[in-house]
Amino acid sequence: MSEDTGVSVIGDSLEGKRVILAVSGGIAATESVKLARELRRHGAEVFPMMTKSAEKVITPLALSWGSGIDVVTDWDSEMSQLGGFDGLILAPATRNTIAKFVHGILDSPIMMAISAASGSGIPILFVPSMHNDLFQDKVTDDLLSDSVNRGVHMMIEDPQEGKRKQPDPVEIVAMFCNLVNRSIAGRKRVAITLGANAAPIDSIRNIVNTSSGNTGWSIAEYLHRMGHDVVCISGITSRKPTFSLPDIRIAESSDSMLAESILVANSEKRPEYWVHAAAILDYSPEPFSGKFPSKSGEWVITLKPTVKHLKELKEHTIGAKRIAFKLEVNGVEENLIDKSMDLISENELIAVVANMLNDVQGETNSRCRIVFSDGKISEITDIDDMCLEIERIISTH
Repeated sequence: MSEDTGVSVIGDSLEGKRVILAVSGGIAATESVKLARELRRHGAEVFPMMTKSAEKVITPLALSWGSGIDVVTDWDSEMSQLGGFDGLILAPATRNTIAKFVHGILDSPIMMAISAASGSGIPILFVPSMHNDLFQDKVTDDLLSDSVNRGVHMMIEDPQEGKRKQPDPVEIVAMFCNLVNRSIAGRKRVAITLGANAAPIDSIRNIVNTSSGNTGWSIAEYLHRMGHDVVCISGITSRKPTFSLPDIRIAESSDSMLAESILVANSEKRPEYWVHAAAILDYSPEPFSGKFPSKSGEWVITLKPTVKHLKELKEHTIGAKRIAFKLEVNGVEENLIDKSMDLISENELIAVVANMLNDVQGETNSRCRIVFSDGKISEITDIDDMCLEIERIISTH
């Protein structure tokens, strides 16, 4: 990854974007340095602004360090140039600042910036932070509703310790990335299956395949940041998503994952794309009724094939485009490619992400390859590269 001054760039979802970070005078202003740096980690150029009240909570010098640019705290000649931005975050958004926006009060650079952003139609995200009793005041509710009616997006945390605290910077930036990128051409509704399946052996024991869910979550998170509308159908995972994705359905068994997938496929918002990254349980036992006694000696368990999800979903995903995964433990790459092409043909896929087990475990320089229906192959070096390529496929096909 490239380097920004003092910040490791971990993503490109805000690359080339100019973002106003407006900080008003709540105690959550102390989080603004972390928020500025998180924006920069995803490629944003941050332009910080502070109210006079915010300066009583955190110094402009600290926010300048986090943003990599001087903070605007007072009127200056540059205020006439507020039109060239791609988005604005007001965090924290105090009730006082929200009220000024709703009633058109332009008594500070921040209020002029918010008004200019609203007038130009760029994405605006307010992150309210206040005591819960103030938040529940009918006046606050009216102000928030009026702001939303003016096109502002709200990010409101559940109450904790009697307060509506500001969410983690990773959560804020993930939502902001999605807002900013929704207007890019080629945004799609994408369903992603991920994680492992389990099946009961008896009332307390399961057979389960291995999958951390890391690949599926990484793809889902990147697509969400890039403005796509993502629904995740998740099995068992050891890695949790790094932020709150808006639509996650839990389905830990093979049967429940298939049922949930069919439900999603036939929903009103039918996915235009499917990424089948789940490690489906290919075999399952007939479970023993109750608990198999631990001193019963050998226990012979018969495993029977489960239903093939790709095949079963074919009739439910007509018109959608699908990408699947293929993992081989042994053999040579040519055999993996041949099996991937067979999988594409049998299930009407547009591509298969083909892995050898040692690739996944990091024993070679190439993590995987993507095999396309026309026979073309893209070599993928790591999981970030895979996410980029899958997003490119979804955006351009």
